[in-house]
Amino acid sequence: MYEGCDNIMGNEKKLMDTDKFLNTLIKMAESMQNCGSEVYRTEDTLRRIGRAYRSEEIDVFVIISNIILTLKMRGEEAKTRSRRLDGSSGNDFAKLERLNALSRSVCAHPIAPEEFDKAIDEINNTPKSDAVFIAGSMLASGSFAVFYGGSVIDGIISALIGILIYNMQKYLSPVCLNKFAFQLCASLIAGFCAFIAIKLIPGTHIDKIMIGDIMLLVPGVMFTNAVRDMLLGDTLSGILRLIEALLLAAMMTMGFLVSLLLAGHV
Repeated sequence: MYEGCDNIMGNEKKLMDTDKFLNTLIKMAESMQNCGSEVYRTEDTLRRIGRAYRSEEIDVFVIISNIILTLKMRGEEAKTRSRRLDGSSGNDFAKLERLNALSRSVCAHPIAPEEFDKAIDEINNTPKSDAVFIAGSMLASGSFAVFYGGSVIDGIISALIGILIYNMQKYLSPVCLNKFAFQLCASLIAGFCAFIAIKLIPGTHIDKIMIGDIMLLVPGVMFTNAVRDMLLGDTLSGILRLIEALLLAAMMTMGFLVSLLLAGHV
């Protein structure tokens, strides 16, 4: 995946600003983590980039809430940077693939740190397509509702609530206290919408509708990455990610359950 990544720059270049390069590496790590990268992949990527830029020593420590990076360039003292992560539970695999491609490119053919930093900003600032995400939310929620025994009408209702969930992720999430509060609010609202739908449209099934919409809120990728981190030896990060995934799942369950209890359906 990183062929040519260990190549060293063939020609001597003017001494670069190590502080700026450190900030660029931290930004790269933060961007990868915010896209849902595994811890080992982020750490390995930074080590390879550091070697490509002829560092004498580079130590990287990443957990889901923090990055610590120590870098020693030739003829300089070791320098350390750390950064707190706030959005490391997101998933954007299209952006992550672009970051991976950038890392392979700069490892094979190192560029000036300033250009590297601009390339990361360009990837991070690429706008998301609402139409693509809405279509994905509708397809996932509607398909799962039908797959688990629901009717076509159940699938359509679930898909429409899926649009609502996407908009809550976009507009409600930033104003919530934390991701756990959002998970509770989103599942509670989605549960009420499902209950209203079955009252207005006879013959529909609230359980099938909810199953489809639950799939949009289940922290499945986070849980998978947690297990993978632990299997690869990143025990601390894996445990923290696993605990977060379980708490998010608990909040989601509580939200749907409370909506059913308040609506008198249980």
